[in-house]
Amino acid sequence: MKIIILGCGRVGSTLALMMDRAGHTVTVIDYNSNAFQRLESSFGGQTVMGDGIDEDVLRRAGIEKADVFVATTNGDNRNIMASQIAKKLFAVPAVICRIYDPIRTEVYQKLDLEVICPTIVGADLFRKAIEKRVEPSTTNAAPRVR
Repeated sequence: MKIIILGCGRVGSTLALMMDRAGHTVTVIDYNSNAFQRLESSFGGQTVMGDGIDEDVLRRAGIEKADVFVATTNGDNRNIMASQIAKKLFAVPAVICRIYDPIRTEVYQKLDLEVICPTIVGADLFRKAIEKRVEPSTTNAAPRVR
C-alpha cells in the first residue's frame, strides 16, 4: 500500500516507521527538513520537503498513486485543507485527518473525512482509567476509590 503522511512530528514519524516496518511504501511530507531527523536511519521510505497543501508538493510525494493520505500536523486548518485536497482533487481512496478541536471533528466527519481527535481519544482513555478505579455505588453513598 502507498501511504503519504503529512507532518513528521512525533505522531507522523512514529506512524511512518510503523508502516515502513510493515512493508508499506511510505512518503512523509514536512515543510521543515529538521523534522525528518525523527525518522530512524532504517526508514526505507521517502521524504519530501514542502507545504502539504501545495499541489506540486503533493504530486512530488506521489499522491496520484496513493492509497492512503494521513494528515498529522499540529494545525487543524492545515490538516483539514490538505485532507480535502487529497480526497476531492486527487481522489485518494482513504484520507485520515487529525483534528484537535472536538467541535470541528463532528463537522468534518459529516463532510466524509475520517477524523481522529486526540482530545476525544485522550479524554476517553482518562475516563476509562478513572472508571476502573471507582467502584459503582449501589446506595446513595459516594463511590469508593479502589
